[in-house]
Amino acid sequence: MAAGGGVDRALPELSRYVVSRPIYNEPTFQEEHERKLVVPKTIRERLQKTCSCSRRKVLQIAKTFFPILEWLPKYRVKEWLVSDMISGVSTGLVATLQGLAYALLVGVPIGYGLYSAFFPIVTYFFLGTSRHISVGPFPVVSLMVGSVVLSMAPDENFRLISSNVTGLNKTLIDTEARDAQRVLISSTVTFLVGILQLVFGVFQIGFIVRYLADPLVGGFTTAAAFQVFVSQLKIVLNVPTQNYNGVLSIIYTLIEIFQNIRMTNIADLIAGLLTIFVCMVVKEINDRFKHKIPVPIPIEVIVTIIATGISYGVDLEKKYNAGIVKSIPSGFLPPAPPDVSMFGDMIASAFSIAIVAYAIAVSVGKVYATKYDYAIDGNQEFIAFGISNMFSGAFSCFVATTALSRTAVQESTGGKTQVAGIISAAIVLIAIVALGKLLEPLQKSVLAAVVIANLKGMFMQVCDVPPLWRQSKADAMIWVFTCIASIILGLDLGLLAGLVFALLTVVLRVQFPSWGSLGGIPGTDLYKNTKEYKNVVEPEGVKILKFSSPIFYANIDGLRSSLKSTVGFDAMRVYNKRLKALRKIQKLIKKGKLRATKNGIISDSGTTNEAFEPDEDPEDPIDLEIPTKEVEIQVDWNSELPVKVNVPKVPIHTLIFDFGAVSFVDVVAVRVMKTIIKEFERINVKVYIASHLDSIIKTLEHCAFFDDNIQKDMLFLTVHDAVLHIQNQIMHRDIQDPIFEKISLMQESKEPLELTETNQNEELDVQEEAMRKLAS
Repeated sequence: MAAGGGVDRALPELSRYVVSRPIYNEPTFQEEHERKLVVPKTIRERLQKTCSCSRRKVLQIAKTFFPILEWLPKYRVKEWLVSDMISGVSTGLVATLQGLAYALLVGVPIGYGLYSAFFPIVTYFFLGTSRHISVGPFPVVSLMVGSVVLSMAPDENFRLISSNVTGLNKTLIDTEARDAQRVLISSTVTFLVGILQLVFGVFQIGFIVRYLADPLVGGFTTAAAFQVFVSQLKIVLNVPTQNYNGVLSIIYTLIEIFQNIRMTNIADLIAGLLTIFVCMVVKEINDRFKHKIPVPIPIEVIVTIIATGISYGVDLEKKYNAGIVKSIPSGFLPPAPPDVSMFGDMIASAFSIAIVAYAIAVSVGKVYATKYDYAIDGNQEFIAFGISNMFSGAFSCFVATTALSRTAVQESTGGKTQVAGIISAAIVLIAIVALGKLLEPLQKSVLAAVVIANLKGMFMQVCDVPPLWRQSKADAMIWVFTCIASIILGLDLGLLAGLVFALLTVVLRVQFPSWGSLGGIPGTDLYKNTKEYKNVVEPEGVKILKFSSPIFYANIDGLRSSLKSTVGFDAMRVYNKRLKALRKIQKLIKKGKLRATKNGIISDSGTTNEAFEPDEDPEDPIDLEIPTKEVEIQVDWNSELPVKVNVPKVPIHTLIFDFGAVSFVDVVAVRVMKTIIKEFERINVKVYIASHLDSIIKTLEHCAFFDDNIQKDMLFLTVHDAVLHIQNQIMHRDIQDPIFEKISLMQESKEPLELTETNQNEELDVQEEAMRKLAS
């Protein structure tokens, strides 16, 4: 146990620790510490447990599927009801206006935005697990639905040709048929999104959203904000443009807007700019003085009321040809089934919409769940939004999630539970039934300006890029790439491209992980990177390699490369060069020019090898066998050799792999690791593995890693255990064999070598000793 600062001075005995224990490799540890016997349950036992029924289990399942049964009985009426009512009224007014505004993004008549702000809340009230989010339309998701609508029902499909009195042809649009078709498409895609979300929830795959990292979501929502801005800009200017969709659609839209900029309606432009300015100023005041203002100023509602009154009083449509809402239907439409024949054309887009809508809702919900200390069930949220969207799709709505601004209003005005949400739905209901007609003189540019004013938070995410670059360049690249791809390719393809790029960065980081050579801190069992710390010392003749990644087929070559860089040589090349030297030594032995003594090999002439020949031969890729039928040879390869062969020096006798950061290995990695160990063993370098997980041992066992030569005693619990074991082995060898033989030769040829200055019996003893060593 370690302590710091004042604790060290107050309790000095707690600032250090001393441990005395045996050196553990895997077999010795298993002998002393028996594993628990875990008997896996049979399929029958699991089915019995799953299918068993009890009153408590039924109640638990009911509470899981209907979370309202959990929190509603605990509802504190006296403490929460007033706050929820105030919050519900405030949120309902904002939801009404945003529903109208976001319908412009979908490309459907504005009145359908009110339906989308009402129906999803009703079902989420019973099924949702978040107490604070405000369910309804969101600009990013609405724009994604709108891209599907515009691609499947463009204006070109509803053109009518009529002749005027001058004989010129004029193109008209059958708006009634177009709007009906677009409503059908938006409700169908909403129903399909609900089916997908429900399936994801039932099969418990809420984890899929984890792949939408924060940088990816940030870049995507920023690009979506830009797309929303451009789509609303033409409404603020009241400039006629075609509805582009797909790759580069935003570029084409901008080009056409500027080409027709002279046709801008001044009344709509002024109304839009004033709305944007006033909304952004008041929102800034709300943010800065939120601790002093009990209820945020509902500026969107105020601006809408004023703009509607001005438009009605001045009659902007007739005098200035301003674009107004014109018609908002009262009451509800009867439920209608989706057009199942369209599912095939929109399944890909529906999948991305389902994931994005869910990710936005859950990410916002988790923020408030953490703040107020309760839990969000990700899979139940999938089910809740799935059923909500299926239910809403039957009533001609478009996809619902949550809006950050609307949720902030609900929480900041005192909302405690989804009772506030159901009250906000009641406010929207009043607007649908009674107040919708009052908003018909409202200019569309005001609604578009309200949408643009609410994009400020998403645009400000650009400021996150510089600090993100300093923290992680890979994450910053994900943000920038996703943003650019979503702007150029469109939201659906951009999201897919960003996701692929994000996964690619993960693959690259795993494929090229960090690695380093470790050294020990004197007097401790700690081992740190030699390049990062000054006082670390590498054990003599030992190299310790730490590979900070799982080891699998994609990065095993990286392990080989880092290993070669760490030890300073290639084991296969060393082995092949030794073979070449051995062949030449064998030839000299056959010619009688070398003899064996305990002091090594010398030539008859007494000359020594003064220099090595340059290594002109390429690496021999063929694993050659040493020709040992006539002569067995054992050589100290770090000494001066009697032949002119450039044999790389091997300055180590032991290699340790630190597997402390290796979470798993695959079959390919196991095979390559086994090959690496054998390569090093052939050049007399022992290999050990330390700090491994138990799961890695199981993988090694299943892949037949261990055999007669590679056994479990090469596995050590820690790096320090392995180092101490090596030091003990060296001390034991030095005691048992104080005389180090540089080179020893053994001849089995029928014709004896001519030996001089050496007793024959002594020479035979040397040869027998060499044979025993080689046989072992």
